[in-house]
Amino acid sequence: MLKIHVLTLFPEFFESPFNVSIIKRALDKGLIQIELINIRDFSRDKHKKVDDYPYGGGCGMVMKPEPIFEAVEYVEKMIEGESRRIILMSPQGKVFNQDLARQLSKEQNLIFICGHYEGIDERVKTLITDEISIGDFILTGGEIPALAIIDATSRLVPGVLGSSESPEDESFSNGLLEYPQYTRPEVYRGLRVPEVLLSGNHKEIELFRRKEALIRTRDKRPDLFQKLKLTDLDKKLLE
Repeated sequence: MLKIHVLTLFPEFFESPFNVSIIKRALDKGLIQIELINIRDFSRDKHKKVDDYPYGGGCGMVMKPEPIFEAVEYVEKMIEGESRRIILMSPQGKVFNQDLARQLSKEQNLIFICGHYEGIDERVKTLITDEISIGDFILTGGEIPALAIIDATSRLVPGVLGSSESPEDESFSNGLLEYPQYTRPEVYRGLRVPEVLLSGNHKEIELFRRKEALIRTRDKRPDLFQKLKLTDLDKKLLE
């Protein structure tokens, strides 16, 4: 079972997302476990203050190291002897992708540190194993990136999705964008489902989907396409 520990100033932020859809089903089945930990509970200040002015001046407030260190130590004491990754959500980190999601899904414990305000005291980085970003843009805090990573990672835990094959058909799982999907009705506003998908010929359907995935990736994500090792069949499909 994958155990996820989220260190945040706003645990209520996660309550709705974790109570719907795939994550809720995974929790109900006991395939994952999520603990929300309020960093403010570890403040020694009588007013539960967790931030202070930055040394050297500057705008904004910086999260103090003590509550974060103690929150991490609290989790580590609970999971003593188990493997863990301690992840800081940061725009300076490695950009998250499907390969990293797959790696994280195989861990025993993931500890997420969600920063806020102007950032966190640099000394907190001595605790972490990973610094991860979800893109080149700035958010108010680390909660949204953590939620995105938890969702992407949890669905790769065996048994979470309805079919063991489902994750492998999705975009990025095999280096390709996903092929187009259709459902009923067969014709809608003059737009028809490709005949091959109605044929029942599984081999032809597989070739159609492979070709469409290749074309989509080539046209929409040339950066991904350049990394592919095309087979002779792939090259023929693209002719």
